[in-house]
Parts: sequence; C-alpha cells; structure tokens
Amino acid sequence: MTAITTNEPEALNFECETGNYHTFCPISCVAWLYQKIEDSFFLVIGTKTCGYFLQNAMGVMIFAEPRYAMAELEEGDISAQLNDYDELKRLCLQIKRDRNPSVIVWIGTCTTEIIKMDLEGLAPKLEAEIGIPIVTARANGLDYAFTQGEDTVLAAMAAKCPDKAPVVEAQKQERNAISQLLNFGKKKEEVAADESEYVKHTPLVLFGSLPDPVVTQLTLELKKQGIKVSGWLPSKRYTELPVLEEGYYVSGMNPFLSRTASTLMRRRKCKLIGAPFPIGPDGTRAWIEKICSVLGIEPKGLDEREAQIWAGLEDYLQIIRGKSVFFMGDNLLEISLARFLIRCGMTCPEIGIPYMDKRYQAAELALLEKTCQEMGVPTPRIVEKPDNYNQLQRIYEQNIDLVITGMAHANPLEARGINTKWSVEFTFAQIHGFGNARDILELVTRPLRRNNSLKDLGWGDLVKKEAKV
Repeated sequence: MTAITTNEPEALNFECETGNYHTFCPISCVAWLYQKIEDSFFLVIGTKTCGYFLQNAMGVMIFAEPRYAMAELEEGDISAQLNDYDELKRLCLQIKRDRNPSVIVWIGTCTTEIIKMDLEGLAPKLEAEIGIPIVTARANGLDYAFTQGEDTVLAAMAAKCPDKAPVVEAQKQERNAISQLLNFGKKKEEVAADESEYVKHTPLVLFGSLPDPVVTQLTLELKKQGIKVSGWLPSKRYTELPVLEEGYYVSGMNPFLSRTASTLMRRRKCKLIGAPFPIGPDGTRAWIEKICSVLGIEPKGLDEREAQIWAGLEDYLQIIRGKSVFFMGDNLLEISLARFLIRCGMTCPEIGIPYMDKRYQAAELALLEKTCQEMGVPTPRIVEKPDNYNQLQRIYEQNIDLVITGMAHANPLEARGINTKWSVEFTFAQIHGFGNARDILELVTRPLRRNNSLKDLGWGDLVKKEAKV
C-alpha cells in the first residue's frame, strides 16, 4: 500500500512524569517583591530551614537593609502549646514600630501548611488591632514551584485593590504614580497634549512584578498605539494599588501568574486578555496586537519596530542558529523562552516545565506551534514535572548544544562537557519588551561563547574524555 503524506502541522505533545518539583522554594519571591513594593514588609513564617534558605538565597542581593524578616517556628509552636496570635501580634507591632510599612505580607511556608496554621483567620483580626493591612499568601514548596510564590502574593493583593476610582483630589494624585512617572518634568500643556493621544477604551490593568524601566518601556509601547495603562499590580507602593472595577481588562506579564488571573476574573469580575507574553520581539508584537484587537484599535508601526529589533540581534543569531536547546524546567518561563529561541533559529526537542496551565498559556502555546511551523522545525515535547534522571538520558542521546537548567544540575552537566545556563538568571534579568531581547540572547550565548574560547586550550575534549571514563 502507498503511504499517504499530509501537510498537517504536528500538534504539541504534552506529558507528565514524576509529580515532583525540582525547583527553588517559592518563598524566594520575597527577593524581588520586597524591592518592587517599596512600602511593604514581608514576614516569612516557617522553620529555621526556611530562614537558612532566605539567608543564602538573598544574602548576595542585599545592598541596603531589607524589608523582610523570618518568624521562626519553635517546637512549642509546632506542638500547638503556644498562642500563634499573641506571637504574631508581638512581631507585627515590632515591625510597625521599627519600619511603619503600608502593608505587612505574611508568607506561609510548608510548615504552616502541615500544622494547619490559620493565617487567613488571624490576619483580619490583627489587621484591625494594629491598624496596618495584612496580606496573607501561601508560598509553600509542597504546592508551588519557584516563581509561583509571586503568583500567590499577587492573587492575595488583587483582593485588596479598590473597586472604585478615588473621588478626593489628594487620593487621585496618590494613585497616579504611572502618569507622574511618564510626565516627569513636563509642563501642564504638554501633559494635556499627551492625554489627547490616547484612544477612548475600557481601562486596562497589567499584572506581574517587573523592574521599573521595563514597566516604563511597556507602558510607552502601548501608548504609541493610543492605549492607556490604568495601573500595574503590584504597584511601587501598596497605597497605589490599581482600581479594579467590574468589566476592566487585565493582561498578565508572566506565564506563572495563572492564580492571579483566576482571582481577577472570578473575584473582581475583570476580563482577561489571553495574549502571548511580551518576551522577545515576536512575543511583544503578538502581545500588543492582541491587546489592540480586544480594544478595537488598529495597531501601527509594529512591522518596522520588530524588523528593527531583529536586525540588531544578528550578531547573536549567528552564534545560536542551527543549534539545539533543552529546558529541564525551573521557573515556568520555559514555553516563552523556547518559542523565542526557536524564532531565533534554534531547535528545541524538549521543554520541561514544573507546572503547566494550558488555559492561561493558551495563546503562548498557539504562538509556539505557529513559530515551529514557520521555522520548519519539529514541535517540542512538553514535559510537566519532569524526571531529571530521565531527562539526563535524553540530553545525552540527543547531543544537545545548550541546556537551560536549575542551579543544582548545572555543574554536573558542565563536568560532562554539556553547555548550561542557569534558568534563575532569566527570572531576575530584564527580558520583557522589544528593547530587552538582546539581554536574553546575551544570557543564552554566554556559555557558548565562553566554551568556544576554551576550545583552543583543548578544554572541551579533555572534559568529554573524562566524562566517558
């Protein structure tokens, strides 16, 4: 019989392996959130192990006195012999006296989950007593992977956002941080002219913790299309949380914010714009186009903008074009990064990811599939909660050029002659928007450039020889 060939595109293949999270603890979200929300204080409630982790994970990042602390549970707490409320009250009063923050964020850990501490029940009573808002977030490693800690915090904060725009002029000024940032140094006439550039549309709020320069870049990219960003969650200050009225549009910046998206839709009755994430020129363009289409705006100038960015990346593209990349799974940015690198000319046999929400990432998955078709490469195998031992076998079999992995596996892989890059670096780097595509490729190509330089010394051959032995 004659085989019938079809030109139908290959569908994405999803699998699930061990069910374990081989990732950083999600309480590490404190590292970037306490810096982003400038008037906050984070209180992590857990054991000494949690304290040691925070000390090691963030010790290298502290250049000023931090706004977080560890409430260490002792044997008496765990055996329920002590009064949780009294102890938390004492700590929060001390925080209020020493720091006077606008909000205290309680981060629940594995231990609080196991011993069933009722943090959500204690918070409202204590909040009323000490006069400071308390946001309770579960960021335990039993239920959440690395970056999902931010997701639980933002979901809890979404419930605290005001549901009506302020009436008093002083409150309006206080909540207008984005406008003040964009209009800094401008005269009133110039500000009024800028306001006239916007198209009238339903308010749009963006959610996801990004560095201030990236917030400004993305806000200005949307402004070029006549779209006004009404607020960001989180904002620089807790007192500037965005207004969330029923029917407002919201759009997520990162793939790991599915719980926040659900909270905004179900509890705040907002409408989610399901767009690809603005990572890489292709993702940023698709993100802007989707927002424009939902708001009924015709996008303009995106062809030239994207082409200009790609032209500026050619020196990096020459290094990675035709090479293969393998994601072991760590920070939930894997799908977006793989899609961008495939567009850059790489192949990607497998994408490991700790947790996959197909509904929240539907647009990103569709763009990944479309990108593979246009670039003429096979679609990657997507493995949720991958088994690292099995992955190592597949990396050897497929002779992968670059593995993006958690820090635990980087050195063993390098010792066997395999190029690696820490996935955690993409978490902390500025990777969103048109202007930051170069930063992604700088990270991706660094191990390839370094090891190419070492080849002249015979280092690569020596390592591979020792690995075989």
